[in-house]
Amino acid sequence: MFRKGVKRLIPAQLFRTIEPFGHLLEAMMWNVVEGFPARGLKVIGVTGTDGKTTTATMIYTLLNDAGMKTGLMTTIGYGVPENWHDNKVHMTTMATRPMLKRIKELRAEGIEWLVLETTSHALAQYRVWGIPYSLAVMTNITHEHLDYHGTFERYRDAKRRLFKLAAANVHGLQTGVVNADDPSAHLFLKDVPREVSYGSDHGADLTPHNIVSTPAGSTYTVKTDAGELHVKVNLPGTFNVSNSLAAIGVGLVLGLKAKQLEHGIAALKTVEGRMNSIDEGQDFGVIVDFAHTPDSFDKILSSFRALSTGRLIVVFGSAGRRDEAKRGQQGASAGKYADLVVVTEEDDRDADGQIIMNQIAAGAKTSGKVRGTDLILIADRTEAINHAINEAKAGDTVLLLGKGHEKTIERADGEHPWDEIGTARAAVRARLRKK
Repeated sequence: MFRKGVKRLIPAQLFRTIEPFGHLLEAMMWNVVEGFPARGLKVIGVTGTDGKTTTATMIYTLLNDAGMKTGLMTTIGYGVPENWHDNKVHMTTMATRPMLKRIKELRAEGIEWLVLETTSHALAQYRVWGIPYSLAVMTNITHEHLDYHGTFERYRDAKRRLFKLAAANVHGLQTGVVNADDPSAHLFLKDVPREVSYGSDHGADLTPHNIVSTPAGSTYTVKTDAGELHVKVNLPGTFNVSNSLAAIGVGLVLGLKAKQLEHGIAALKTVEGRMNSIDEGQDFGVIVDFAHTPDSFDKILSSFRALSTGRLIVVFGSAGRRDEAKRGQQGASAGKYADLVVVTEEDDRDADGQIIMNQIAAGAKTSGKVRGTDLILIADRTEAINHAINEAKAGDTVLLLGKGHEKTIERADGEHPWDEIGTARAAVRARLRKK
């Protein structure tokens, strides 16, 4: 409340400059009040533009499967395998006090390791002050959150703070696991004393071979210090090969054996709101995913373009009061790969939803889409999903992007309950009843 009052009284640029220090003071204060609950934990931080939640969940599953008592805090929720709590708000790394309270709950569960999905906002605002990061993981760095950070360089450098925190922790592993395919990889690698790199090339420590991808997932081999692994990933999309390599890199740093690595990656069957397949016995595919950045659009759409035997239909929007520059890029990517683009709401908040849809549509038009033919604008997300599913024919694939696991959708009058998977399932069932 105090911060909001100050924000109204001073210029926006000045507020942005001093705001992080207010968060830092809060983080210091709440750590003292809560008794520094993260002390003594071995914390693995996962940052990046895309793939954070999936990679963090892979690491969490891998470590627990190997018998290491590990907790998880991500966009989706927090907990341990026996006691999981859904995240009800649209925030990945919580404000300091609720984050510390959650860590105290996990400590009561007996965890020794914590996998913490860590955002650029949390790092830039010092909200994670007092968290003893032992190991840092970078998935990728692409266009996102420039509405807050202003430039790509400031966004990237905010994420680099995670690696610098890990390097400064003399009681930790002081190690970074980095995607060598990312153009910023060299900067992250130089931030830590010890590193493991993964990627398709670039002389990475971990490089996948013999990749076989299907709509159900991928298999591949990779040579490691623990021996050659034969890896099975149960999540579709070649980008999940990359995410699994990051998890394997963490496992290798922690000394896991080949069989533990293979079994731990295969142990993850699904991640809520991430590449979830809706199967009601229909003769076309329906996938729900949280993808909402231009890079994630390129990856998921290109993957399914290669895998789909029929048409590719995509439904998505773009959040209001967030990075506007990405909207045209999302539309251009969708227009390039999909046969039918259905543009709708995501979390318009108090922004004009028609303007947002028009911005996306402008990008799709640059890729050759024609409004009213293979480019459809439908403001209501339920109606948009129903339209896409009713348009699908045998062998087609419908991708529903942007909402994933989220339990609410934000409109001008506030938050409304939302269930993307449930809405999709209901639409498929209604379609089947019409036969």
